Order: sequence, then C-alpha cells, then structure tokens
Amino acid sequence: MSSDFISRRNGRRQRRAAYRPMSEINVTPFVDVMLVLLIVFMITAPLLTVGVPVDLPKTKAQPLSQPEEPLVISVNAEGEIYVQETSVPLEGLVPRLIAITENNADTRIYLRGDRTIAYGRMMQVMGHVNAAGFRRVALIAELPDAANDAAGKDDDRNG
Repeated sequence: MSSDFISRRNGRRQRRAAYRPMSEINVTPFVDVMLVLLIVFMITAPLLTVGVPVDLPKTKAQPLSQPEEPLVISVNAEGEIYVQETSVPLEGLVPRLIAITENNADTRIYLRGDRTIAYGRMMQVMGHVNAAGFRRVALIAELPDAANDAAGKDDDRNG
C-alpha cells in the first residue's frame, strides 16, 4: 500500500513530492459577471421609476426628501388621471385613494401634471383629493437644466 508513495534511493526511504493544488484564484470570470450585472442595472434603473410619461414643468425650488414612498397621481397631456400606473376616472379617484391609504389622511400624495395640461384640470383633481380629507398633497415639478434656464431667462426678457 505505502509503496506507491515511497521510493527507495540509496537504501533510504523518501517521499515523492505530493500533488499541490494551485492556490491562486482566477478572478477574471468573476469580474466579467460583475461588469455584465453592472451594465444590466445601469440600463434598467431608469426604467424602474413608477408613473405615466408626463412632461413636467420646470421650477427652481429645492427637491423634498421623504423617507417613505409617496402615492403618485399623474395627469397626462390628454387629461387622463392615473394613480401610480392605473388609469382612474375622476369620480373613482377618491374611493381608490381611500382604499389604497386605508383612510389615512396623513399619507403623502404627489400630484404630477403634464406642462401642457390646463390649470383648471389640475385644480379639479387637487380639489377632489383635498375634499376627501387628504392634507399632505404636493405638486411635482422638474428642476430646470442650466442650458434651458439661460434660454428661459432670454425668453422672459424678450416678451
């Protein structure tokens, strides 16, 4: 049995060099997988925002930071109302909000409206929400770009 591991040389017993596994880890496949995952997340992250595509008006106000995720009501350019991503008629808006918030009047609600939508339509939606007893309703706007901001100042001066 032990003769496989022991050889005789000059009358002495010696062990053959035992097989040693390579102790280096090849990290190339690991790096490749991580880079692919990074690219996938970079592409999908902008798509994770909830809501209907709405062209928001620009404002210079500071953004609000909220710890809990708010409920979002969107009004698109055609005047259609959406709660998160679900289309809702104006008459069904309040019952839907009450069901979602479990009649909690302190739930944060954001109202997003397309910049081309009539002001009256936005006030109509906001009036329904306020009449239902929701106290924390806020309008959402988009921060202007530096290039667009300079162009906007020129437009204000010209008329």
